[in-house]
Amino acid sequence: MITDDSIIVDGNAKINLTLDILGKRPDGYHEVAMVMQSIGLHDTVKLSKIPRGIELVLDVPGLEADEQNLAWRAAQLLLGGEETPGGVRIELTKRIPIAAGLAGGSADAAAVLRGVNALYHLGLTQEELCAYGAKLGSDIPFCIMGGTMMATGRGEVLEALSPVPPFWVVLAKPKISVSTAWAYRNYDEQGTEVHPDNAAIREKIAGHDREGIASLLCNVLECVTIKQYPVIAQYKAWMMEKGALASMMSGSGPTVFGLFSSEGEAQSAAAYLEERTDADIFVCQTADKNHDEN
Repeated sequence: MITDDSIIVDGNAKINLTLDILGKRPDGYHEVAMVMQSIGLHDTVKLSKIPRGIELVLDVPGLEADEQNLAWRAAQLLLGGEETPGGVRIELTKRIPIAAGLAGGSADAAAVLRGVNALYHLGLTQEELCAYGAKLGSDIPFCIMGGTMMATGRGEVLEALSPVPPFWVVLAKPKISVSTAWAYRNYDEQGTEVHPDNAAIREKIAGHDREGIASLLCNVLECVTIKQYPVIAQYKAWMMEKGALASMMSGSGPTVFGLFSSEGEAQSAAAYLEERTDADIFVCQTADKNHDEN
């Protein structure tokens, strides 16, 4: 929704259908190859024009509301120059859990970039917005575009894939937080023998083969995070017991997701997990590409 003085933009979470690490780059980042998928779980960002500066209002105690926050820094990228058209007040309603492997901070930054571009009629293309986003974080370009994407480089090089057939998604986020840097560092030390077959899953996605896609989920960081937090393996097992086509950890974790064919099965699995765990549980669907508001 957009008016002359304000706009409301959703920032969708993501899950990884695959995540492979190809090695360490000279710039210190890791070379990755992964299939990323938007889901319906989202934060809501309301942007309002103010004469100058950036104001950030959050509904999450303890979360930074200054230049440490990606949403604030995204606004600064577009409105921090001498010829800025004005300022912006950012009201952020969080639903995506923090430090969960779901790109919540990146989703917020992407929503701010898209929203400020529309609010001030800056005329930036999606490609230009992605270039801005890549300066702040590797997942932000994906969160700007959304949908089903093959991501390479450090995650910012994107290739659009066919939309996956719709899945219902159950998310279970344990009461733990996982540092992405910690996960990658430990992966460098131990590695894994099992890697995703990205070529095969691309074929299954193109063929809208629901079972084929589910059979090829693979995340090389699971071996690191599950070793430290075995509860992740337990959540996966419960998802499968309750009828998931597949279950996997997203990103560096700790959130576990299950893919389901029907809403009824998803809701049943969510209720089962709510009874047996203290995890934050969400039910949503896979989502298609974002659409610019301008």
